[in-house]
Amino acid sequence: MSGEGPPISPAGMAALRARYDHLLGTERPAIVEIVSWAAGNGDRSENGDYLYGRKRMREIDRELAHLARRMKACRVIDPARQDDRGRVWFGATVDIADEDDARRTVTLVGDDEQDATAGLIGWSAPMARALRGAAIGDLRRVHLPSGEKEWEVIAIRYPQGN
Repeated sequence: MSGEGPPISPAGMAALRARYDHLLGTERPAIVEIVSWAAGNGDRSENGDYLYGRKRMREIDRELAHLARRMKACRVIDPARQDDRGRVWFGATVDIADEDDARRTVTLVGDDEQDATAGLIGWSAPMARALRGAAIGDLRRVHLPSGEKEWEVIAIRYPQGN
């Protein structure tokens, strides 16, 4: 896979954008209003609303800056447009089996989209790195914190294009 920046799906980018828009358009203005109101109440050193509001505003501003950097750095890749559907690349849903024939289904997504409990594995995770480029029947050794484990690729699927 070529190009710059970490990959992200269109849905992942939309989620980042939605979070950014919510913080900028809803949460931050509400906190600014609270801070302005609290500032008008006199002594700021003992004003809980003012102190909390300023702290929360700094947190929001940090998250906004982080989201802006991520959206700028990430490159959107639509898995439905993957040409090489016979191998595991970004956006693939992969059925794998270990040595004991324990099966698992994982989908390779952007690191900002990962959710291991839902089977969404971040692109830079050890499992995703091991599976990249694999075809059905390939064995891939994954180095996990619990030790090394070998998985066989059973099936590969991609979302259908429009």
